[in-house]
Amino acid sequence: MKTKSILFSLVASAALFPTLAIAEHWTEFRGAGQQGHAPADVEVPLRWSESQNIAWKTPIAGKAWSSPIVVGSRVFVTTAVEEDGLSLRVIAVDLESGKPIWDTEVRKKPDAGRMHKKNSHASPTPVFEDGKIYAHFGHHGTYCVDAKSGDIVWKQESIEYPPVHGTGGSPIVLGDKLIFSCDGAKDPIVVALDKSTGDIDWKTDRDVEVSRKFSFSTPLPIEVDGKTQVVVPGSGALISYDPENGNEIWRCLWGEGYSVVPRPVYSHGLVIGCSGFNTANMIAVDPTGTGDVTDSHKKWEISKRIPKESSPIVVGDLLFVNDDKGILSCVEVKTGEVKYEQRLDGQGGYSASPVYAGGHLFFHNGDGITTVVKPTDRFEKVAENSIGEYGLSSFGVAPDGFLIRTESNLIRVKK
Repeated sequence: MKTKSILFSLVASAALFPTLAIAEHWTEFRGAGQQGHAPADVEVPLRWSESQNIAWKTPIAGKAWSSPIVVGSRVFVTTAVEEDGLSLRVIAVDLESGKPIWDTEVRKKPDAGRMHKKNSHASPTPVFEDGKIYAHFGHHGTYCVDAKSGDIVWKQESIEYPPVHGTGGSPIVLGDKLIFSCDGAKDPIVVALDKSTGDIDWKTDRDVEVSRKFSFSTPLPIEVDGKTQVVVPGSGALISYDPENGNEIWRCLWGEGYSVVPRPVYSHGLVIGCSGFNTANMIAVDPTGTGDVTDSHKKWEISKRIPKESSPIVVGDLLFVNDDKGILSCVEVKTGEVKYEQRLDGQGGYSASPVYAGGHLFFHNGDGITTVVKPTDRFEKVAENSIGEYGLSSFGVAPDGFLIRTESNLIRVKK
């Protein structure tokens, strides 16, 4: 029965969004593969500017650092408009023309609340599956919206927690569940909702002894010995859970790191994560253990040039990370050996996570500068491109280019 249901979902999605094959959808934060890799057959430009290789530029009201997602002929974004309170919105845009298709307000609040200057009330990236958009706004609520019409399918607004600096971590769809972290000022939890109804399936406390409990992490599902785990980094530890019931499988402690933003990666049998602010470490963990695996399954650790916001990316046997100041490190995945450290540009200010597309790595900074690099163990810069606008969002990927979210606009860069 499950096989038939999944097959029907794929056929229905393909019929609604025929432009791309299912595997080519950029359906969530860091893409369908969840680790920043574009489909192998995309053709992206290596060079662009404010006037070169720009297909269109569409103003988007409000402030949001969520990433665009691309499904067939549509682009989906979330936003938060502060005018007479706070309006949380999900917007569909036509990929070819850049024209808005629908704009749905999912929640109106009288008071926006405090926000860090580098955050927004709409920082989590939405997820697409089976004709639905799942839009998560942290402590403001979680919503399911019909991708074709923009109609609201369900709302979940009962999960309240005291935020610090606003919202952050994106959700994932896994089986019949929508899973995300709620790491606020106290009593942090990981939550799974029934994706059909929005009802709470399970909640698990994150009982790590750490002085600052707030973080903004995005889960990563992995397969280990034929079983699925969900790895969710947080303040003080990298932790794996059983997605069926929320039970903790293993944890690897990483000190007093907090405000964890980078999404981990999984490659060569290792989960690699970054510990956030205060104690910025990057660790590689063998996920076959149980319980506290800090001493038994941690394979290597690096404590220099570690990103606090941008996520790692792996190409082949090499891991690439850019710290907040724009220093790129190339690391051997299996050993943790650093192959090189090199400044990407003179600007710094890196929050967006990198993308691998068309055989190249793309690193985008807050001033709108994208540095294109070859993924080898010797630094080779291919291009440096400026969009001329401030923005902290990670790229969305289309078959022929990128969707770039800036402070005011959604921009399509096209080959």
